[in-house]
Amino acid sequence: MKDYKKHFIVPAPPEDVYRALTNPATIQLWSGEPAEMSTEPGSEFSLWEGSIAGRNLEFVEDKKIVQQWYFGEQEEDSIVTIILHPDKKGTSAELKHTNIPDDAYADIVEGWQDAYFGALIDFYL
Repeated sequence: MKDYKKHFIVPAPPEDVYRALTNPATIQLWSGEPAEMSTEPGSEFSLWEGSIAGRNLEFVEDKKIVQQWYFGEQEEDSIVTIILHPDKKGTSAELKHTNIPDDAYADIVEGWQDAYFGALIDFYL
């Protein structure tokens, strides 16, 4: 199991970035794929036709998102925490993803950089 941490600068205010990460219609706009998402703690979510699926754990509006991502049978939960900070260029998104299976790590890191935050940044440029 590995952990991944990174900061991304998104050229939009934190409230816009929060909505872009939690509103299914907005997720579809920047990802190009239908999304199942709710800001209800305990609700399930699915992105990229089920390539990413899990459970929403905690939300602090315009500031924080905590999710459990499913990777099949594993003992420790894989937890994603995104904390949004105002930045002079828009939003600094602080990402922490824990307990990523070793065999999925390279794909997950590439996904965060390209398909997830890369696409979100491009959406606001």
